[in-house]
Amino acid sequence: MPNPLTPQVLADPIALTRALVDIESVSGNEKEIADAVQEALEACAHLRVERIGHTVIARTELGREQRVVLAGHLDTVPIADNFPSTVDGKIMWGCGTSDMKSGTAIALHLAATCPDPRYDVTYFFYECEEVEAVRNGLKIVGDLRPELLEADFAVLLEPTYGIVEAGCQGTMRARVRTSGVRAHAARSWLGDNAIHKAGEVLRRLSDYQAREVEIDGCRYREGLNAVSIKGGVAGNVIPDACEIEVNFRFAPDRSEEQAEAHLREVFGGYEIEITDSAPGALPGLSAPPAAEFLALTGATPAAKLGWTDVARFAALGIPALNFGPGDPNLAHKPDEHVEIDKIEAGAELLRRWLAG
Repeated sequence: MPNPLTPQVLADPIALTRALVDIESVSGNEKEIADAVQEALEACAHLRVERIGHTVIARTELGREQRVVLAGHLDTVPIADNFPSTVDGKIMWGCGTSDMKSGTAIALHLAATCPDPRYDVTYFFYECEEVEAVRNGLKIVGDLRPELLEADFAVLLEPTYGIVEAGCQGTMRARVRTSGVRAHAARSWLGDNAIHKAGEVLRRLSDYQAREVEIDGCRYREGLNAVSIKGGVAGNVIPDACEIEVNFRFAPDRSEEQAEAHLREVFGGYEIEITDSAPGALPGLSAPPAAEFLALTGATPAAKLGWTDVARFAALGIPALNFGPGDPNLAHKPDEHVEIDKIEAGAELLRRWLAG
């Protein structure tokens, strides 16, 4: 099958967005899209291309004084009757249009068509951002080849609706377990119903007051929610176990250790298992490259309400920002879409920044 990422498509960030959206790449199924991206970039003489798993890395080696990173993930959440893409006037619909194939398309467009930037650039097109942190393509690169992440500044082309979103929230998933005594449902008084005991866990969640904190003018709102519940043995058995999975999105002024301590305080008296965790990132707006990029956008920055790989670069001491054409409020929704004008404007702004 011919590669849909032809030179003509690479030259047009709108056509490129649609081409990427039309390659299904739910997390864990990125081989086809990574193959296409790798083949397209290997045809660019100004780039050195390598691949780790289903993460494609392309670098310029121009001897510039500073190096910047442009990064976009290739995966999407599961499809929800929104594949392949459709276009209606100035709107493109489809899984990944907002989060984040429109942003990834801009980075890929610039990688192919901007051979002489004022900075050296490392482009990352990476796998498994939408799932647990251990599978994240940038984490794998950092574990195997940490020197590839080195830079003076990084831009993650996550959906921000064309403004700078600074820092990011941390995220933590945990299982809260209740236990009881199994018995025949006809003699329920001989047992102890673990699902009924989950009611208190759910009450604590429904009563939870989300904390808000302002950092460098950016307001972060935390959130603690149940995302799944499992329990039950059979239709005639009193269950002896129930498990509620919760997701905690915490402001970047909390460490992972502080976030875990908070969860254990909220669910005191219950067994808790932390199953996934990633730290947040402070805004970092005072770093010179960040201030320069922010001035170019001409917009007031906002807090990133969600986790992104900005946190990964921040942990390495590299200032990083989120900037992309998609609307973050549409991420992961069945009616996900992106305005074509936002793709055009984002590509033009980033090209002006790279060209100086």
